[in-house]
Amino acid sequence: MKSPTILLLLSGLFLAGCYYDNEEDLYPSNCNTDSVTYSGDVAPIISTNCLVCHSTAANLGNVRLEGYTALKTYVTNGKLLGAIKHQSGFSAMPQNAPKLSACNIAKIQKWVDDGALDN
Repeated sequence: MKSPTILLLLSGLFLAGCYYDNEEDLYPSNCNTDSVTYSGDVAPIISTNCLVCHSTAANLGNVRLEGYTALKTYVTNGKLLGAIKHQSGFSAMPQNAPKLSACNIAKIQKWVDDGALDN
């Protein structure tokens, strides 16, 4: 009788340790959104995650995010934040790829909240 009880307890402990979480929750980083700028923060995020499809050359979906002026159009109409936050009614971006990190989304959100300046 001891063996099945011990086996059951060990199984319970093993299964309790198995859950899905994202890396950012497991290993939180210091996400500094105190002084977010277009050139220092937002442009590199967009370049790394969006321009493979939404550059002037690629122009997939007839959406161009290359350069401040082009990006500002999607900030103004709300489509940038809706897409990267995977909000209902928007095409989730990046398409067929993981959602941007919470830190990158927070930086873009802060930049937009601060007026989406070309700085």
